[in-house]
Amino acid sequence: MGALADAVLNEGGRVIGVMPRALVEREIAHHGLTSLIVVDSMHERKEEMANRADGFIALAGGAGTLEEAFEQWTWAQLGVHQKPCAFLNTNGYFDPLRTMIDKIVSEGFMKAVYADMLVFSEHPIDILNAFKSYQPPLRKWMHDGDAVQP
Repeated sequence: MGALADAVLNEGGRVIGVMPRALVEREIAHHGLTSLIVVDSMHERKEEMANRADGFIALAGGAGTLEEAFEQWTWAQLGVHQKPCAFLNTNGYFDPLRTMIDKIVSEGFMKAVYADMLVFSEHPIDILNAFKSYQPPLRKWMHDGDAVQP
């Protein structure tokens, strides 16, 4: 995240960071950001980021990255928000995840329309273009008579 923040800042962009106080106190925070919002918990961090975001792009990472991406994807399915979600698939990093999502659909645990909400690309411009034309599907758990966009 630090390398991405530095690249954006070096090109004249703005970077807003959101970190729990405990990590800031351990001196893990990037102090060159445009703005650093300090919150009390990881849950507050995710909520703050979700409220500020226009969409969500996961880069290669670990369990925390997947947890945050899946939470936003789940919220999009439920109609909590109507924001697009993507995985920047550098060097095929997320190929196994895409295969797993296809298996979830083929096994009947999810409708394909919800898997299709996700954008997988190794090119950031392709993700941004997909975001521009994103139309969320009908939210999950709607009754047939209520089939309207959230």
